[in-house]
This record gives sequence, C-alpha cells and structure tokens, in this order.
Amino acid sequence: MGYWDLHGQVWGIILLLGFAIFPRITTFFAAGPFGCLAWLGWVFAPHLLVAICATYMYWHTNPILCVIAWFFAIAGTGGEGAAAKKGHKHLTK
Repeated sequence: MGYWDLHGQVWGIILLLGFAIFPRITTFFAAGPFGCLAWLGWVFAPHLLVAICATYMYWHTNPILCVIAWFFAIAGTGGEGAAAKKGHKHLTK
C-alpha cells in the first residue's frame, strides 16, 4: 500500500511536514513501537531514522518520497552538526 493511500492527502502532507521539521516529536507520536536500533536513531539521528523507515516501507510504491526523505536526512543531519559546531565555537569565545 502506498503512502498516499494509507494517509490521504491532507494528513499525509501534515505528517510529511512534521517528519521534515520535527522528526523526533513526529516519530515519537506517529511511528509506533521501536526496536533498540530505532531508539538510537531517534536519539542521535532522527532525520536518518525517518529516511530509513520511509525507504523500508514505501520504496516500491513511492520512490520519489523516499529520495526526498534522504535529501532531508542528509541536509538535516549535516545542518544540525554545523549548527552545533557554530554554537560551540560561539560559547568558547
């Protein structure tokens, strides 16, 4: 079953925006039970967790959404790391 068939248009878009902007909160309330590795992903790299789950569940029906999820995962994880470094430099000056 595809992403849009499962979630519909309006809730599907809201859920996608939640995964892109607030991945930890959205996965905590919308993803269901996690395994140990998923909890590690949730703590350390939530954008990657979203991309991995999207690829696992929807690659055959919605590959474009999966590619977009990977773009957000790479940009989000890299952006958070750059912001953390910038904030750390600011605090040490």
